[in-house]
Amino acid sequence: MSTIEKLGIDRMPPDERPQLIEEIWDSLSLAEDVEIPESHREELERRLDAADANPGAGSPWEEVLARLH
Repeated sequence: MSTIEKLGIDRMPPDERPQLIEEIWDSLSLAEDVEIPESHREELERRLDAADANPGAGSPWEEVLARLH
């Protein structure tokens, strides 16, 4: 039996589940309490530099979403 089943989440109406997700997220520690690996920081810096160097390379969210449908 999964945790979702044990907690009865699978029996919750779908429209109530996002609120539960938000409450669980809010219950987690603040980002300052979580140690971020140096490799993640380096990758973030690399991606930010790439975005700054070529700001037109990305696609608007609406366009990406349209391609997925």
